[in-house]
Amino acid sequence: MAAPAPMVSFEDMEEQDGIRFSWNTWPNTRLESSRTVVPIASLYTPIKERPDLPPVMYEPVSCKAPCRAVLNPYCQVDLRAKLWICPFCLNRNQLPPHYKDISPNSLPMELLPRFTTIEYTLPRPAQVPPIFVFVVDTCQDEDNLAALKESLIVSLSLLPPTSLVGLITYGTMVQVHELGYGECPKSYVFRGSKEYQAKQVQEMLGLLAQGLRPTGPGPQPVRPSGTAARFLLPVQQCEFQLTSILENLPKDPWPVANDRRPLRCTGVALSVAVGLMETAFPNAGARIMLFSGGPATEGPGMVVGPELKEPIRSHHDIERDNAKYYKKANKYYEALAKRAANNGHVVDIFAGCLDQIGMQEMKSLANTTGGHLILTDAFTTSIFKQSFQRVFNTDQQGYLQMGFNATLRVLTTKELKISGLIGHAVSLAEKSSSVGETEIGIGGTCAWKMSGITPKTSVATYFEVVSQGGAIANAQAAAQRGLIQYLTLYQHANGQFRLRVTTVARNFVDGGNPAIAASFDQEASAVLMARIAVFKAEIDDGPDVLRWTDRMLIRLCQKFADYRKDDPTSFRLAPNFSIYPQFMFHLRRSQFLQVFNNSPDETAFYRHVLNSEDVNNSLVMMQPTLMSFTFDQPPQPVLLDSLSVKPDVILLLDTFFHILIFHGETIAQWRKAGYQDQEGYQNFKELLEAPRAEAADLLIDRFPLPRFIVCDSGGSQARFLLSKLNPTTTHQNSGYGVPANQGQAIFTDDVSLQVFMEHLKKLAVSGSQ
Repeated sequence: MAAPAPMVSFEDMEEQDGIRFSWNTWPNTRLESSRTVVPIASLYTPIKERPDLPPVMYEPVSCKAPCRAVLNPYCQVDLRAKLWICPFCLNRNQLPPHYKDISPNSLPMELLPRFTTIEYTLPRPAQVPPIFVFVVDTCQDEDNLAALKESLIVSLSLLPPTSLVGLITYGTMVQVHELGYGECPKSYVFRGSKEYQAKQVQEMLGLLAQGLRPTGPGPQPVRPSGTAARFLLPVQQCEFQLTSILENLPKDPWPVANDRRPLRCTGVALSVAVGLMETAFPNAGARIMLFSGGPATEGPGMVVGPELKEPIRSHHDIERDNAKYYKKANKYYEALAKRAANNGHVVDIFAGCLDQIGMQEMKSLANTTGGHLILTDAFTTSIFKQSFQRVFNTDQQGYLQMGFNATLRVLTTKELKISGLIGHAVSLAEKSSSVGETEIGIGGTCAWKMSGITPKTSVATYFEVVSQGGAIANAQAAAQRGLIQYLTLYQHANGQFRLRVTTVARNFVDGGNPAIAASFDQEASAVLMARIAVFKAEIDDGPDVLRWTDRMLIRLCQKFADYRKDDPTSFRLAPNFSIYPQFMFHLRRSQFLQVFNNSPDETAFYRHVLNSEDVNNSLVMMQPTLMSFTFDQPPQPVLLDSLSVKPDVILLLDTFFHILIFHGETIAQWRKAGYQDQEGYQNFKELLEAPRAEAADLLIDRFPLPRFIVCDSGGSQARFLLSKLNPTTTHQNSGYGVPANQGQAIFTDDVSLQVFMEHLKKLAVSGSQ
């Protein structure tokens, strides 16, 4: 068999296979691998959009159990004997009869070198179309509720006509609306202060009738009889009824005193939704979409008491163990998340509230099921309206850009083992010869379940080299490649099951080989290390995580920089390592690791998004981009530095979550004086419009929609920019060695990148950590 094409650039590999590795040449022993500091790891986008990928309408050819690897371009094929050798377990397999006519000039697609990624459309459709259950909070002011109802009614026209839809509303009580009853609105009511077991919910809704019990232990979806069909109906059948219920949906009637919060039983509403779905449609593709306008103050899962004098918990309270509802609420939502994930149901959380809603406690629902977390100030904002509509984006064929019930299996050749995965998934606890002893993230398995998946969902997988070495082993390993195969089985929005198979190979070399350093992808590595840091931050104290980040950076520089011992001025990094310390500097200062000035809900939201995005988007979050617009030169990227702030410049900052246009002092004065509207100042008008046009381009496909801010030098909103800049000029050194009128003085005690690099060089060349 001819080997696949030689290695191409990192971006090209990402385009072809949706994958980026930290290292693209691997050390051949465990010891040498540990010395590279950054583990061998990949950021993989399982169902990345590939218009050039032709559909394959037959079952894949798989190796015998327990291996089950799929035929790929790296397999050795004996065309005469019609045999293929699996590169993962080295078993010989017979090709199926319909491959009898293959020849070197007529190979099936999966053996062609350019198809290292291939997608099979399997001939077994899903038994049930996608299901959407809206869980709507009615304890909101009239404007917020009206805007939310309007968005929900619009979304009905964005859903496929055959998809099933249901409605649960809640305030002090929970109401499950019966959509199949046309004479008048009818609903089943649950008390908000009471904890209901799954069986009680199902009995009260009449779902445990004889015809509805699952038959047999298998995870096959059960077609509900008439009982469940009262609550979940195809959109085309119930659109009129559902629109009517939503239009007439009143605000929660329970009276609220001025010194109290509304009684809001979010926990019970989610429990009822999960109970309804797991009985009616176990293991079917479904989304439970929660729209919450405030914190849960009643019943199980409450995050704050109803009295306004009791503040909602902060990061400080959680650290001091001073949040009395926190642990109990966490435990409650984690149990619900586990039930939803086991049944393949996605839970999305949309917050429309200036205060916190308890997203920190509820984050496990979205994190384990692959749901969306969207944090907005109100349902009236365009951030909510457009982000919600983008959930229902469609592809060129008109199908929703979402997959359901996905499982990801990873296979490796014997020299490599899987350490774990960091992303929105749960372990399927599937052991195989590919599972390693070291655990990073969700480990101890080679298979994970992702209930919800989109073409942008990216997961980080981490590996370890297990070969112990020795002269013979080294000689063998040096002459071979390591292979990894990713198998993603998911339910497409059109109802078909699809299997995306990506098989990649990288060379093993001796530890001292310069090819290892040359193969380092600093962008992918920064993102992969950021995911580990964020995973650690969920468990460890903040200072411990920062120390770990620093230690890993110093060790990497000691291993791969050129320097003379104890001489910081001799320190040099190769071009493919040179920006890595900068990424780590900005990661240390980012909202992912620094919780100061962020609420627990905001931290949960930021970390959730980082754990789902690809390399480029994650880098923008870690180290925002800054564009400069001036009269005398075209727009250009500038350093994320306080020196870039000048009176006669407009800056465009993209942090992924915010897009900010900042007018320098002089520009702001001219704009306020109205020069742009006067004759002869056309170029000034164009200068003001240029960053807005650039910002509009950034907003086109961003999800969730970022907050758009326009501010002036000295304005309160300018803090969003100043907090992200490298503080080269601070209130302490401004005027000392820094030219007058050069840069903006930033009030901070943070060290600048220059000081950070000086310390890094000193520690690296001295051999200390």
